[in-house]
Amino acid sequence: MVSVYILWVEGVLGIADMQSRVIYLHGLGSGRSSFKAGFFRERFSEMGVALEQPDLSVPSLREMTVSSQLAVVEKLVPEGETAVLIGSSMGGYVASIFAEQFPGRVIKLVLLAPAFGFPSRWFERLPEEDAVAWKETGLRAVWDYENDREDAIGYAFAEDGLGYADFPAWRVPTLILHGRQDEVVPLAYSEEYVAMHEGAELVAYDADHSLGEVLVPMWGAMGRFLGFGSGEDSANP
Repeated sequence: MVSVYILWVEGVLGIADMQSRVIYLHGLGSGRSSFKAGFFRERFSEMGVALEQPDLSVPSLREMTVSSQLAVVEKLVPEGETAVLIGSSMGGYVASIFAEQFPGRVIKLVLLAPAFGFPSRWFERLPEEDAVAWKETGLRAVWDYENDREDAIGYAFAEDGLGYADFPAWRVPTLILHGRQDEVVPLAYSEEYVAMHEGAELVAYDADHSLGEVLVPMWGAMGRFLGFGSGEDSANP
């Protein structure tokens, strides 16, 4: 028990002394009310670290693009500052692009089921008539989890997304946490990326896209990676 306590105290001191901020980038239609974000916010708060959670759905969910999300992050982490970015799903994809564009501003990445392959993967899954309707009407219905209601995203979201690579080529230490039963973003996308990049590490769990049932082991993996944990991930290989 004593040794565990010492590890915890050393971890608190280590992460509290970090010069870089820790920023959580939510997924599509999500926000501060996300249960994952709330869990990690509480854990970081217990260690004296404020987890920043910007709203990426600006100027609105309907008008949001990958580029507009990147602009939010760029304002948060201007030149001369650094951050640890934790990104979930679409937020993970945005975090990886930001790290590619501004490698000096990101010291580490933690990506939770990152939405690699967007937006080509979206169009592959969409029936042709739905893709045509999205382009013609300019809107596609999605669920706004932050406000618990149906909303829509504009076709500009897809057009803008096509300008970015399926697998951004960032060069910062990266931990990817992904569920084997993920039907939204298949685990194979993260496996493909890690196979191509030695600096990336993948931990897979028996979980779906939400990763809600593995928050505790993910926190363990995150602690090891960021340098404030005991090294026990509790992963289920």
